[in-house]
Amino acid sequence: MKLILELSPDREASLQALAQARGVSAEQYVLQVLDRDLKPSDRPRRYVSEVICEIMSDVPAEAFEAMPKDGASEHDHYLYGSPKRNS
Repeated sequence: MKLILELSPDREASLQALAQARGVSAEQYVLQVLDRDLKPSDRPRRYVSEVICEIMSDVPAEAFEAMPKDGASEHDHYLYGSPKRNS
């Protein structure tokens, strides 16, 4: 298959710069991007909530108990030292 793309001068310059930074021609760079994006993934897709739950399952219960109960509503206070909004 032969594919011809009409690129704006800005996009062409960006493509050339990316290819040069990787030490390949623009054509080789485009083929690398296509190979990466068209390759079927070996891993099943998961919801981000599943990944977070998996990571958080290793956190001991004591760590959760030590967290402030108003951490979500008062995150600016705990992160940046701002005055609490709901004292």
